[in-house]
Amino acid sequence: MKKTVVNLLPPLTVAAVVCFWAFAPAALLAKPWLLVVTSALITAFVQALEWVAERHSGWRLDRREFLTDLFYVVLGSTAIAWATTTLAEAPLHALKESLGLTTAWAMQLPFLVQVALVVVLIEFGQYWMHRLMHNALPFWLVHAPHHHITQLNAMKGYVGNPVELFLISLSVVALFDLPLTAVFCGLNVLGVVSSFAHANVRADPPIWYSFVFTTIRHHSLHHSTAYDDTRCNYGNSLILLDRIFGTYRDGEASVVGQDDRRRLSIPEQFLFPARPLLDRLTARRGVAATSTDAVAG
Repeated sequence: MKKTVVNLLPPLTVAAVVCFWAFAPAALLAKPWLLVVTSALITAFVQALEWVAERHSGWRLDRREFLTDLFYVVLGSTAIAWATTTLAEAPLHALKESLGLTTAWAMQLPFLVQVALVVVLIEFGQYWMHRLMHNALPFWLVHAPHHHITQLNAMKGYVGNPVELFLISLSVVALFDLPLTAVFCGLNVLGVVSSFAHANVRADPPIWYSFVFTTIRHHSLHHSTAYDDTRCNYGNSLILLDRIFGTYRDGEASVVGQDDRRRLSIPEQFLFPARPLLDRLTARRGVAATSTDAVAG
């Protein structure tokens, strides 16, 4: 009975989120802080499930991992959110207004269709950005820190180099005329799926859910230790896109992490894209020091 309930938690949580945004009082939905609160509650709920339905003991959260993950959750909801709004969404919305573009038809769609549109628009962009990051070296350098995590937990989806976190947050939703409740609901739905897809929770959702949405089985394989094995299952929340574009692979990994599973500190994650340059500078200094020693000798 417990296993059945746990397996149903991902789709039930998605349903609960949709019902909240569809039927909550309008006065509450108008609060500017509501999305931050609901996102935090979703993450906390899925994280708490790891204590009662653990999937792998090797992924058990410790104090260091918790504090690192919490840092990135705060970073994502503050600096990254600000950068996305200011540098991407606001200019895109201004461009839409200046060109007189309108999608009034989107405002007439049923609420569930609006939410689905938000989910598909965001995930379609994330899928191709994620795939690019695995197939082009400059982009891989900003994405690689996310693959240096050595365990999966509910907050791990927030962990990565800030440049990657900004790039993966980009979307074209600002070009569409949609109610904020539908946009926020779509973001929360993506948050639920992504949290469960990274979580150390023993949930194996029904086939009708896992055919469309990414699960921990799909995403743990994407985080496996061999780089070639990570080049699959790019959908952060919609594994359906991998099925459509031929990058889906079945399987699961219990051991995750790149480069001999060396865990990166926060400063190392931030500086990782510059590592090739730093390595060259270090090598040059080494050569210069050797030459100086040789002359002195």
